[in-house]
Amino acid sequence: MKRYLLDLEVVSKEALSDIHALVKLTASEPLPEMYPGQFVEVRVEDSPSTFLRRPISVNFVDRQKNQLWLLIAAVGEGTRHMTKLEAGDHLNCILPLGHGYTLPESSGEKILLVGGGVGVAPLLYLGAEIRKAGGEPLFLLGAKSKKDLLEADLFKQYGRVCITTEDGSAGEKGFVTQHSVLEEERFDRIATCGPKPMMVSVARYAEQAGIECEASLENSMACGIGACLCCVEKTIDGNIRVCQEGPVLNTRKLLWLH
Repeated sequence: MKRYLLDLEVVSKEALSDIHALVKLTASEPLPEMYPGQFVEVRVEDSPSTFLRRPISVNFVDRQKNQLWLLIAAVGEGTRHMTKLEAGDHLNCILPLGHGYTLPESSGEKILLVGGGVGVAPLLYLGAEIRKAGGEPLFLLGAKSKKDLLEADLFKQYGRVCITTEDGSAGEKGFVTQHSVLEEERFDRIATCGPKPMMVSVARYAEQAGIECEASLENSMACGIGACLCCVEKTIDGNIRVCQEGPVLNTRKLLWLH
């Protein structure tokens, strides 16, 4: 897929929590085709300690408004700077990068989308595309507490939403793999993104249930184009570059289950 180097303008920035912000970007020309699970590499301006671009998942693409949404978690100097952006600012981005999730080949597929923390980011666009293709997405979102849930109301526009929180302040108390929906319903496929321990648990559930599962890996990525080898992941087929062969991979190829 062709990559583009674009200066995108910030349309709006909305704080979702103390450390999370939803940044909506637009371009002077139509945005290129992007698929759920792909990511962009963002250059952080005016941050002396940030030398490398930051990889950010595609949260959503609004074709009618020609907008790209990025869900930012302020976990370092670069991303903290990005959460302070205001309308009219610009971000230089390389996009789209990586391989995304598998989309339904036919209507009627029931697909479970499992996200934790800021890992819910790529699942919003994925759910919208599954719905558009005639599939049936069910979102299972996990967080430490109610205040840490991100974009829950937006997810409800595209499918049913089930929630777990570690403190029980919203949904069922516990982790996503303990939610009752996993015992009560059957799914054709699973897609997941979030902390690695969570994704490993989801992959094990899928393996035991005989369900195909794809996970979006969050390895450190410095270049995003396969040159620096920072993001290498061991698989049953040998080492792969997550930014090139991923970030979305079938969990049966990973060593998590072996």
